[in-house]
Amino acid sequence: MKRPIIIALDFPTAERALAFLDQFPADLHVTVKIGMELFYAAGPSIVTDVQARGHAVFLDLKLHDIPNTVESAMRVIGRLGVTYTTVHAAGGHVMLSAAKRGLVAGAMAAGVTAPKLLAITQLTSTNQAILNQDQQIMGTVRASVVHYAKLARASDCDGVICSAQEVQAIHTAVGADFLGITPGIRPASAQSDDQQRVMTPAAAAKAGSNGLVIGRPITQAAEPVQAYRDIMTEWSN
Repeated sequence: MKRPIIIALDFPTAERALAFLDQFPADLHVTVKIGMELFYAAGPSIVTDVQARGHAVFLDLKLHDIPNTVESAMRVIGRLGVTYTTVHAAGGHVMLSAAKRGLVAGAMAAGVTAPKLLAITQLTSTNQAILNQDQQIMGTVRASVVHYAKLARASDCDGVICSAQEVQAIHTAVGADFLGITPGIRPASAQSDDQQRVMTPAAAAKAGSNGLVIGRPITQAAEPVQAYRDIMTEWSN
């Protein structure tokens, strides 16, 4: 499977997001992440607007609710033709399995390919203190991430969202065919912002990441298309 760089479209309106994408040449098709802010502001039409430009969509809504509610919501998402979507691993086995059922059912009804279901392990803003004190999870961040990856694999998920620092441990635990999509990626010259567990594209490639989620280093660059191409070169090499 192709290893994508996924551009995080962290914009407050559809107009700004589409204006950003319109800087890209018509023959340069990318994968973009539509998160909560943009989706809640623009609704499902933002997905079709992005797809109409030839781009693939990672719909990152991080669902976490009772199994029946998650299954129903995923049935709707499955009809949208997106490539990836997310659910919180902390919801447990029954919820994760329900999410997968909903996605498959929705995609079949619409005649499209079902999205890859990615489970959120620990956010890249989670550090040791947050894990132990706020979440009351004892042990290390890595141990928690690997635990959630095992749970996700057993629940028919296709992969996880995790820091690049944990990809090797996940692949060792559950198999190299299980996707590890990694946010918290910053070129060496960029600041880490509010992310705690970060890595460069080259280091993430060496670690075995199956895809990178990158926002501000591309969306806030003076020349976004060139920034994307530079990062793609580093990632591919």
